[in-house]
Amino acid sequence: QVTLVESGGGLVQAGGSLRLSCAASGRIFSTYNMGWFRQAPGKEREFVASIRWSGGSIYYTDYADSVKGRFTISGDNAKNTVYLQVNSLKPEDTAVYYCAAKRGASSTWSSGSWGQGTQVTVSS
Repeated sequence: QVTLVESGGGLVQAGGSLRLSCAASGRIFSTYNMGWFRQAPGKEREFVASIRWSGGSIYYTDYADSVKGRFTISGDNAKNTVYLQVNSLKPEDTAVYYCAAKRGASSTWSSGSWGQGTQVTVSS
């Protein structure tokens, strides 16, 4: 298992931006699929975005419909860090954002590694 630490959350006005970071304890890009999830008060945790590397500079990303065009997931191989750039924030984006790692496409996120979360609060 890999240890994940999120940072970058905060309080921002609607329309604003943040960059969330997820620092891993070891090399991740050749081994793990990485994802961001969020959980709002009173709601279940939901998928936000994921990224997996196919080798070299080739990678694949996936996004929840609710964030497409506003959020961008990326990674820095040298820093073992995954980012989530969140733009055009809306009050409904308010949630605790979690980073997750899983081994391979056939494994489940719930069986992988999770960070402690970072709070994003969007004021109207």
